[in-house]
Amino acid sequence: MKTKTLKKNKVNVITLGCSKNIVDSEVLMGQLKANKFEVEHESNEGDAGIVIINTCGFIDNAKQESIDTIIRFANAKKAGKLNKLYVTGCLSERYKPDLEKEIPDVDEYFGTRDLPRLLKTLKADYKHELIGERLLTTPHHYSYFKISEGCDRPCSFCAIPLMRGKHLSKPIEELVQEAKLLAKKGTKELILIAQDLTYYGLDIYKKRNLSELLKHLSDVEGIEWIRLHYAFPAGFPMDVLDVMNERKNINKYLDMPLQHISDNMLKSMRRGTNKQKTIDLVNQIRDKVPGITLRTTLITGYPGETQKDHQEMLEWVEQTRFDRLGAFTYSHEENTHAYTLKDNVSPATKQKRAQAVMDLQQGISFELNKQKIGKTFKVLFDKKEGDYFVGRTEFDSPEVDNEVLVKADKNYVRVGDFAMVKITDAQDYDLIGEVI
Repeated sequence: MKTKTLKKNKVNVITLGCSKNIVDSEVLMGQLKANKFEVEHESNEGDAGIVIINTCGFIDNAKQESIDTIIRFANAKKAGKLNKLYVTGCLSERYKPDLEKEIPDVDEYFGTRDLPRLLKTLKADYKHELIGERLLTTPHHYSYFKISEGCDRPCSFCAIPLMRGKHLSKPIEELVQEAKLLAKKGTKELILIAQDLTYYGLDIYKKRNLSELLKHLSDVEGIEWIRLHYAFPAGFPMDVLDVMNERKNINKYLDMPLQHISDNMLKSMRRGTNKQKTIDLVNQIRDKVPGITLRTTLITGYPGETQKDHQEMLEWVEQTRFDRLGAFTYSHEENTHAYTLKDNVSPATKQKRAQAVMDLQQGISFELNKQKIGKTFKVLFDKKEGDYFVGRTEFDSPEVDNEVLVKADKNYVRVGDFAMVKITDAQDYDLIGEVI
């Protein structure tokens, strides 16, 4: 029984998964708004006649969350609480036939590059002239900025190429136009994302062209911070670091998922590098950009990982002292190269090893944070939470990194503004400070 009058032309978009999915949802919402739809993101109002779920299909936990969400809205549709239910994104791209069979109440499933077809189904036009137009779901002062789609890397554990296809760079002119539009709407920070930033330009310019793109984006008026996420270690273009040193608005921050350090693991993972090359690269980056913050991601429990491999990883993490680090347990994904290997590390051992890495990193993070006490940093404030204004330094990305907390009763800042903050105390993953 319907509890509310459903608005036929109102769409509620639900986004699951990574920042790349966030951008896809924002582009979809921009197109729908241009077609006179009323659009909301993850609304709880319950009066939208149409729900579109943008799914993630990367690892087991993400897939389960997507499936649970689809089932929840399929049940709502059966109960008359919405008229139409559509599913798009990575899970839908990868498992469409299975999903159609198992959850038939969804009106239609779409893949990762099916935006024009999805819009046509909604009787909306795909407007090519809307290059760069998005409805931001993040606070307006920062936005995720996708410079390419897909991936050509052969990593054994990764199903992304199955869901996102081959690498496809966006032209520099198009990205500059998008950056200008965002800046006009108040965006101060661009967080560059792709499956692999360092591959940018190889397909359309026949060379790695990330450094050239960065120069053009750096010139856009109003953009004060540019942050680099998801760089691949093999073939890393060192000229990017020259631009980072030259341009004040390119943050001294690099997210480079290294996955492991054991030669056995790196070879089986098909990472195109080895232990010594990885160590040398980290040292070269730090030498070339003094004070750079390095974030990395590691996998525990990959097929064949021994206690010795794990110990080697722990010793390397301790020696390298990454500023930011995340550890994930290996997920055995169909149709990947690693799926041909025996998934022979137990779930409990995978989890125990991931926890050991994170426990070690917690101590490193606390030691590095304590060194910041008494120093002053430029901070961008994201929100007010409880008794505190919450912000970030140039060395921290939203959602995943450290935060700077200043007491709201003793300091006044506006959300979305920068302020100079002196650090007075430190915790494992947060800094406490006062506005100067």
